[in-house]
Amino acid sequence: MTKVAKQIVVQKKEGLHARPAALFVQIANKFDAKITVKRDADEVNGKSIMGILMLGAEKGSVIIIEAEGKDAQQAIKELEKIVESE
Repeated sequence: MTKVAKQIVVQKKEGLHARPAALFVQIANKFDAKITVKRDADEVNGKSIMGILMLGAEKGSVIIIEAEGKDAQQAIKELEKIVESE
């Protein structure tokens, strides 16, 4: 089983709140891979809107997205686009 992790700096001016968080979760749920998002000591399910909002990831925050499963590579690629776009 493929496991991929990517460290990303949040570029969106509103961070991963409200609409961007909803979009992140919507994309994450398209994949079979297990998706985890980490910020500092916090680790949440990347498919949970409450989890993503709890991270409180603002612009400039460093997060780590981990995906595990057959489509992990593709999941990371698409989620990275959401987090890095301004």
